[in-house]
Amino acid sequence: MHGKHIGYIRVSSIDQNTARQLDGIMLDKIFTDTCSGKDTHRPGLVACLDYLREGDVLHIHSIDRLARNLQDLLHLIESLNASAVAVVFHKEGLTFSGKEDPFQKLQLQIIGAVAQFERALLRERQREGIAIAKAEGKYKGRKPALTSEQVKEARQMVAAGQCKQDVARYFGISRTTLYKAIQSRLDIDGRSN
Repeated sequence: MHGKHIGYIRVSSIDQNTARQLDGIMLDKIFTDTCSGKDTHRPGLVACLDYLREGDVLHIHSIDRLARNLQDLLHLIESLNASAVAVVFHKEGLTFSGKEDPFQKLQLQIIGAVAQFERALLRERQREGIAIAKAEGKYKGRKPALTSEQVKEARQMVAAGQCKQDVARYFGISRTTLYKAIQSRLDIDGRSN
């Protein structure tokens, strides 16, 4: 069974030209996005993924056109290969068919290892940034969902018999946040009872 040759093109802004991507490649259908590649929730990509069928080949100009982070890239390639869809990146000269090819498997494992390393570095940089901000007195943490006055008011509303779900909705918080707030042992001045 021969599948279709499908193209996916992404540019970040309307000003950019899509013509150079996949130029000269015979394609049955092309899906295009004009938006950031920060995540995989793009209308053209979603439509493309929904359109692809077993035996199809997805052609993409370069890796960064499909995904901006390696975790998304790895997930997309693996899910497409699991559906018997091959993925071709023309600029890098890489093809992932999902077949038992030791070199393709090695490439995917390298991509996966780099993705894991990238996530670890990101978490480490975040921890370091928070530590520096705390040391400089700039990091205050997350602001409380309710002020002490609002906590007092919420307690009074619940004590008066109002439904906790309605009280939470009134303050624009979840019921869990409300339960924690009214059960907290802090009085209106922020001191422990």
